[in-house]
Amino acid sequence: MASANLVGRPSLVNVFASWCVECQLEHPLIMQMKSRGVAPIHGLNYKNRPDDAARWLNTFGDPYTRTGADLDGRVAIDWGVYGVPETFVIDADGRVAFKHIGPLTAEVVERTIMPLIDSLRRMRPLVDRQDDS
Repeated sequence: MASANLVGRPSLVNVFASWCVECQLEHPLIMQMKSRGVAPIHGLNYKNRPDDAARWLNTFGDPYTRTGADLDGRVAIDWGVYGVPETFVIDADGRVAFKHIGPLTAEVVERTIMPLIDSLRRMRPLVDRQDDS
């Protein structure tokens, strides 16, 4: 996942895998965030074969603007990922503003992630881009 894709507006990065039971539990919330147009959501497919991830996303829905593959877990190490799922809120400068370890819940989305994204938008207006969420 290129860091340039994470600059210009607040976004989310969700680390997931098709073999992750908790990823499946949080997935409907991520789909809801996509349908609400919360922010671009980027997926990082962790230690998972691309075909398995594609089949999983075709089954449960693909909320991701972009999906990167981390076959050996090296990218996740760079991000400080402990396991899947993990979700990051990225500010418009491409910096991590918040990290959630474990599956997202409706409470975390509504009480933490949404207010943070709203705040980040007010701090720096959105930049028009062709690849909106």
